[in-house]
Amino acid sequence: MKSNVERPFSVGEVAERFSLPTNVLRHWESVGLLSPARDSSDRRRYSRDDAVRVAVILRSKAAGMSLDQIAHLLERDMAGRHRVLQTHIDDLDRRMEEMRRSKAMAEHALRCSAHDISTCPRFRAELSDLLAEFPEGHDGSERA
Repeated sequence: MKSNVERPFSVGEVAERFSLPTNVLRHWESVGLLSPARDSSDRRRYSRDDAVRVAVILRSKAAGMSLDQIAHLLERDMAGRHRVLQTHIDDLDRRMEEMRRSKAMAEHALRCSAHDISTCPRFRAELSDLLAEFPEGHDGSERA
């Protein structure tokens, strides 16, 4: 008959399963993101819930969140969590728009037959938002 009691995992086991160095888990503990139980020899013993928190941290970091933002995500204060998450969503939207523009520019460059891609009018159009402060016709040379 199987027991319903889960076996705790050592720091090494958790690190290995998530392909992390053990010092990363210890750091996350030192900044308050993790708080594994300790056994009678003061060794860290990770539960399934601790593993879930590690997975949340990893997925959140992959999405570009800082450890401070992740701390807010994992805290009980809903207002703080919502504020941090909305800011992060806004940042993701901005970054996705930048990626869309970059992809469009790269796709055009791939198909463009111009010898010097920077002289291609359509390629330059992909940069118009960045070049708005530089008026056309200004060649940069100083006049005496």
